[in-house]
Parts: sequence; C-alpha cells; structure tokens
Amino acid sequence: MRKGKEKSWFGGLGKNKNKNDSPLELINDINTSEWKCSHIFLRQMFTPETIYDPELAQERSERELPQKGTEQFGHLLVDPSRICRKGRKFQENSKRSMNFIVPGKNVEGGGLGRHRRKVHSFCTKEPEIMQEATRGAHLATLECQFQFRNRHWNCSALPRSIRRILSRDTREAAFVYAITTAGVTYAVTKACSSGQVADCPCDRTLTGKSSDGSWEWGGCGDNVHIGYKRSKDILDIKIKRRSDIRSLIILHNNEAGRLAVKENMRLVCKCHGLSGSCTLKTCWQKVPTFREIGETLKIRFDGAAKVIPGNDGKSVIPAVPTIKPAEKEDLIYFDESQDFCKSNKKTGSFGTHGRQCNSSSIGVDGCDLLCCGRGYVSKMVKVKEYCRCKFQWCCEVTCDTCTKRKTVSTCR
Repeated sequence: MRKGKEKSWFGGLGKNKNKNDSPLELINDINTSEWKCSHIFLRQMFTPETIYDPELAQERSERELPQKGTEQFGHLLVDPSRICRKGRKFQENSKRSMNFIVPGKNVEGGGLGRHRRKVHSFCTKEPEIMQEATRGAHLATLECQFQFRNRHWNCSALPRSIRRILSRDTREAAFVYAITTAGVTYAVTKACSSGQVADCPCDRTLTGKSSDGSWEWGGCGDNVHIGYKRSKDILDIKIKRRSDIRSLIILHNNEAGRLAVKENMRLVCKCHGLSGSCTLKTCWQKVPTFREIGETLKIRFDGAAKVIPGNDGKSVIPAVPTIKPAEKEDLIYFDESQDFCKSNKKTGSFGTHGRQCNSSSIGVDGCDLLCCGRGYVSKMVKVKEYCRCKFQWCCEVTCDTCTKRKTVSTCR
C-alpha cells in the first residue's frame, strides 16, 4: 500500500490518544464519554451504506444539496420551478400580443388566464418557497437513485430518459411523482421550521398533555401542514383541472408521496429537571428522515396496484376485480413497465451494460440478475481508502490515504 497525504477534519486540542488501526477498531476503543467526538468521526468516515443510521444518512443527503441561493441542482426528475419559467414566458408573450386583442375582451391580469395568474402570483410572491421546492426535488432525485441503484432501472435523471419514463403511467413513473412530492413537502417543512422562510412558522398548535399525563406538547414542531399545502399548490396546480385517467393517476401518486411524509411524523421528546431528572417531559413532532421516506415509498413501489378507468370516466378501479381498491398511501399504475435490460431510446432505457454488480450476491445487486443473464467482466482496479487513522481528544481525526487493489465486476 502507498501512503498518501494525511487528512484532518477538525482542529482540536487536548490529550492525544493515538491508535494505528482501522477506523472501526478505533471507534470500538473509544469510551462512552468520547461518544460525541466519535459520532462526528463516523459522520466523516462512513457512508450511510457502511454504517446505517437514519440521522447520519439524512445529514449526508442534505449535505449533497447545493447551498441556498446557488441554484445549481443539475438534472432533476421533476423540476418544480419550471412552472415559474413557463409562466414568465407566457406573460411576456401576452404583453407583446396586447395590440392584437379584440376590443371588449377581458384582459385582466395582462392576458393571463386564471390558472396562469395563480401560478405567476405564487412564483413572484413566494420565491423562497419555490427555491426550497427545487431543493426538495433535488433531494428526491438523489433518493430515487439511491433506492434503485441495484435495479435494472436506476432512476436516471437525464432528460432523454426521464421524459420517456414519465410519458407512460408505469410503476417507475408512479415512484418519480411520489418521491418528488415527498421531497418538496419535506424541504418546505424543514425550511419553515428552521426559520429560513418568512411568514412560515414552525408548528405550535399542539398543546396540552398526553392521555396518560406522562408528557406534554411543547417546543417548535415541524409544520408539515405548510409543506403539504405548498407541495400541492406547486405540483398539482396544472393537473387537477383535468379528469382523464392519466391525470387521476398522477394526482393519486402525488398525494401518496405527500402522505409518506405527513402520516409518518415522529414524536421527539426532551426531559427537563435538575441533574438530568425527567420531572417534566415536553414533546413535539418532527418529520422522518428522507431516507425513511424513500424506503417507505420503495415498499409502495414493490406493491403498486394496477388500475383501469372506472365506468364513470372520473375514477380508477383495480384492474383485477378481486383486489381491493388502492388506499391513498398506495402507488398505482396503468401501463406495464418496459424492459430495462437493453438500451432503448424509445422507452428511455439505458440498459445495464457497463453497470457495476456484485459477483458474490444472489440478490438484486448480483451480477446474474442485474446483468440480465448476459454475463459480466471482472477486473482489478486501484482504489483509495482511509487507513491508519488516529483519534486525538478532542475532536480531531487524522488518517493516511492508502491505495489497495479491488475486484470490480461490470455487466457485459
């Protein structure tokens, strides 16, 4: 192994406590009083896939988001800010065509229709909400790609793929719509609760004591009601005017995404009293981590229900009569999924050629399944990893960068 440049994350003073060992062995030797520093160390050294902790996974996902105001989000599965750009363009075209309006016609709002006026007003009066909505859509894109990293369809956000995926009402499209509305709901809720958005407070409506009197409502809870409403305003505003089966399916899956946040709120409590006693316990509601939301929707994806148009033309019913109707939290679809094993421009599939797989696994990430029976190629590659880490009290961790050989398998 080749020794690389030493890396340090925190400037810390105190008694050195060196141990030339692997990160995991190092953490095992840290006593309870040093937990806070070791928790920071874990956040820096491991990905959520290595040591899974919902809080750590969520913090990592949010750190991957661009900082507020940068607007550099890359490709998104669904871009909420698109309605604002289209609204501005339509208004500019309307202003240029004012000279051609027939006298006597209603031109209130600069030629904008009721729907477009509402969109334009929302975009201009609440730009911070739209910025948070876009951040939520980016978080949704990252989560979708994480959840489907080992599937034939890996949730690519490239325009030439996602446009084709969303053109049909498949399971994949259902998940995209649901995770996007969940992301917008989550991001707006968190932004309001942290005071990042004006006139958007946290939730103080819950008061009183629990039924058994062991705790009482207090603190500043996450206001999921605002996030829920804004997500509905932004993502349902254009679709809800129609009643065709496609619109009904999209609206249903949008609602399922929002409910994955709203109906899975967590109760967080804090004790008050002398010397750590819990003479008084106050509790408030907090949104689940977005990793938990993604996993909930992934389960809904696997159990999605196929539907067909109802006899009234304004509803959907199960494609199989013996199956009970889908609940609001369930995902629904109309079209069967296409074959994602091979590249196909018409369907938006990139295929699985060149995808990394696990040659020793018999699961969905295994080469046999992921490569669709085409076989795979394994080769040795050099990878860089942290090694010989040293923990110094408190709170500094330094590591060397070592190069090691690793076998990587890719689909033919």
